[in-house]
Amino acid sequence: MGLGTYAIINAMNNNDTSHIRNFSIVAHIDHGKSTISDRILELTHTVEERELTSQMLDSMDIEQERGITIKSNAVRVEYDADDGQRYQFNLIDTPGHVDFTYEVSRSLAACEGAVLVVDATQGVEAQTVSNAALAMNANLDIVPCINKIDLPSAHPEEVKREIEDELAIPADDAVLVSGKTGEGIHELLEAIVYLVSSPTGAADAPLKALILDSYFDEYRGVIATVRVFDGHVRRGDHLRMMALGDSFLCDGVGCRRLLETPLDELGVGEVGFVVTGLKDTALVKTGDTITSEGHPCAEACPGYQEAKPMVYTGLFPMDNKQCENLRDALEKLKVNDPSLVWTPETSVALGFGFRVGFLGLLHMEVVKERLEREFALDLIATSPSVNYHVYRTDGTMAEVTSPQDLPDVTRIDRIEEPYLKAKVIVPPTFMGAVMQLVVEHRGECGNMVYLSEKSIEMHFDIPLAELILDFFDQLKSRTKGYASLDYEIGSYRRSDLVRLDILLAGDEVDALSFIVHRDKAYGMARRLCDRLKDIIPRQQFEVPIQGAIGNKIISRSTVRAVRKDVLAKCYGGDISRKRKLLEKQKEGKRRMKAIGSVEVPQEAFLAVLKVDDA
Repeated sequence: MGLGTYAIINAMNNNDTSHIRNFSIVAHIDHGKSTISDRILELTHTVEERELTSQMLDSMDIEQERGITIKSNAVRVEYDADDGQRYQFNLIDTPGHVDFTYEVSRSLAACEGAVLVVDATQGVEAQTVSNAALAMNANLDIVPCINKIDLPSAHPEEVKREIEDELAIPADDAVLVSGKTGEGIHELLEAIVYLVSSPTGAADAPLKALILDSYFDEYRGVIATVRVFDGHVRRGDHLRMMALGDSFLCDGVGCRRLLETPLDELGVGEVGFVVTGLKDTALVKTGDTITSEGHPCAEACPGYQEAKPMVYTGLFPMDNKQCENLRDALEKLKVNDPSLVWTPETSVALGFGFRVGFLGLLHMEVVKERLEREFALDLIATSPSVNYHVYRTDGTMAEVTSPQDLPDVTRIDRIEEPYLKAKVIVPPTFMGAVMQLVVEHRGECGNMVYLSEKSIEMHFDIPLAELILDFFDQLKSRTKGYASLDYEIGSYRRSDLVRLDILLAGDEVDALSFIVHRDKAYGMARRLCDRLKDIIPRQQFEVPIQGAIGNKIISRSTVRAVRKDVLAKCYGGDISRKRKLLEKQKEGKRRMKAIGSVEVPQEAFLAVLKVDDA
């Protein structure tokens, strides 16, 4: 990067914020946010065309392979507008999957505007509605953008009507773009200049900066991505975290133009990074406010939602010697993923590990894959569960996330499980299929709103435990991919829940225990027993596989013993001779069973506990 670029960036570090635009790109999953970001980087010459690769802001291997955005990315670009002025754009690319709504909320907290992207072929979908509501609640300037207009099946005029009817956002001036060809990107940047407000703040006020994200550098410690609302920050300033109260000496500031670019200071309205020099990752909390140690601001920055884990699972290393490595990896990952919560857990079958809280199933899969790739760990994940409220007979209440923590049934008064307020946007043709699916998963159908002739919004309440299993896959299957789902946490309700245990040769395998609804316990036990029967290798003795609720056996499969044909040498003679040989073999098998033990192969856990097939 040349000296001219540094001069341009530092020249903009003044008290004039009229040439700064902070905006976030939000949309439903797979509507083209990251592709539009790539075209913006290309048009503003932040990245030269010869250096441009697909999905520049999706830097992780998992993001590239899956074609999704997992982490928000803040990057600064300079744009020479048609009015002859140069503007500083702080662009924040956000995830689209419902699991990562907390990423969107903290990105919007740092912005004055939002570019709402809608697919010209798909129209308004569930996350489009949700993200539009988040942007409206944050009082942001919304720039509607219709993407993929180059496709033959695009119908932009119809999508404009959907935006007006379903989102109540004027769409006459919606920008029509193609992230693939670059058509309309210039018009989009001009719309951002004129429709998004410039940031406000007092340059002479005490420093107030919101921490949006953070990551760990082995040599410089924790580096925090911040948005400055008031004041300024320079290298050498003595700073303090308002929530945690820890002080530190600023070791440098800068911004990201894909690569880190050092600056003299960060001023009002700017987004950049602060090098804290702190080695303890727990001291930097996303959503906290950084202020001056000697002259602090009066109150912290508002507008950020705390992430709340919704799904819990046990993570165990295949080699127990890697348990400490797993702990260190979780601590490092939590620096830029504050939603992670974990506690130590011990399993008789799997050894030492951790019960980890996630935002959803996709978040769980991504974190597990990152742990295995980035930290060279080999992990087993137990079946996902949710946070239950268990009320004991003595009047106390305990939060339970693992079946092993469930009290004895005689001490339980009632169990409450979390319900979700969900909504599905789907063509009216598939309304019956969705209602049937909701009922099968213990859901309760609510009101329905006809958004247009081609889409209907269905509201229903459904237990979180049902949604995290196979609900989403079946929803897509039964609606031929047309349905889109969004949800938010609701209230806790009383349910008839029981603990289902799996016994091998009479011994309980704690890693194969589940908390399920009583009506579904038999079917689940039947499937698990049959699946284990095909996976567990045959022994020298017969191995019964049983599903049990308390002391009651509700299903059974049997792994037949490996037997020698002891009658092969009998070519005739009295039947008593054959019976004697069989009884002798049977007695040997009985003695072997008394002293033998069944070892469950790791493949059994991988097959039975795989999320997709749970």
